[in-house]
Amino acid sequence: MRKTALVTGATSGLGSEFARQLAERGHAVVLTGRNEARLKETAEELAAQWQVPTEWLAADLATADGVAAVAARVAQPDIGILVNNAGYGLKNDFHANPLQDEVDHLNVLVSAPLQLSHAAVNSMLGSGGGTILNVASVAGFLPRGTYSAAKAWGISFSRWANIHYRDRGINVTAVCPGFVHTEFHQRMQMDKSVYPNWMWLDAPRVVREALADADAGKAVSIPSKRYKVLAAIGARGPQRLVARIAGRGR
Repeated sequence: MRKTALVTGATSGLGSEFARQLAERGHAVVLTGRNEARLKETAEELAAQWQVPTEWLAADLATADGVAAVAARVAQPDIGILVNNAGYGLKNDFHANPLQDEVDHLNVLVSAPLQLSHAAVNSMLGSGGGTILNVASVAGFLPRGTYSAAKAWGISFSRWANIHYRDRGINVTAVCPGFVHTEFHQRMQMDKSVYPNWMWLDAPRVVREALADADAGKAVSIPSKRYKVLAAIGARGPQRLVARIAGRGR
C-alpha cells in the first residue's frame, strides 16, 4: 500500500510538480498552501488525471497556527512522504528589509520545516519509516544573505538526519536546485533576463532527479552537472570571491 505524500507550497512551481509526480507514482497527496481556491483546483486536477485520493489544507506557514495545522496532519500515520517545499525570497538586502519580513521569511524557510520534520519523524518511527524531502537550494552553498543562510540550514539538517535515521527506515534528502522556471522570481519582482539561459532548469527535471535521489537514499540532491560544479565551487572556493560573484544579478 502506497503511503500518502504531503507537499507544502503545492499550488505552483516545484511544489505543484512534486504533487503531480507523486500522484503519477500512485501516492495519495495532501496539498498545503495559502490559497485555498488554487489548492482545491490542483487537488481536483490530480485526482481526475491520476485517480488517486487527494485533499487540501489551507495554512500560512509564517504563522504558529498554520504550522500547527499542517503538523497535525503530518503526524497522522498514513503520511509516508513529506515534501517541505514552501518558500520564497526577499528582494532587498538584509538591512533594507523590515525586521518582521525577515522573521516571517525565517519562519517559513527554517522553523516550519523543522517543526513539520519533527512531526514526521516521530510518526514515521512508529509506522515503518518514510521519506522527507527538504527543498533547499544551491544558494545554501553560497554566502548570499538570509535566504542562503536558511537554505544552508536545510542542507545541514538533512545530511545529519539522513545519517541518524536511515537505519530506522527514514530517508531525508535536501533538494538543491539552481534557477528553475517557476513563479519564484516573478514574486520577488526580479528580472530573469539578467541570468543566462544555461543556468535555468525546468521543474519536471528537478523533481524527477530529486525523487530518484531520495529513492536511492541520498542526503543531498543537486540536479544537473553544472550545478554540482557550482555548488562545489561555492562550498570550497574563496568565500570573499564567491560572495562577490553570487551577489551579481540582483
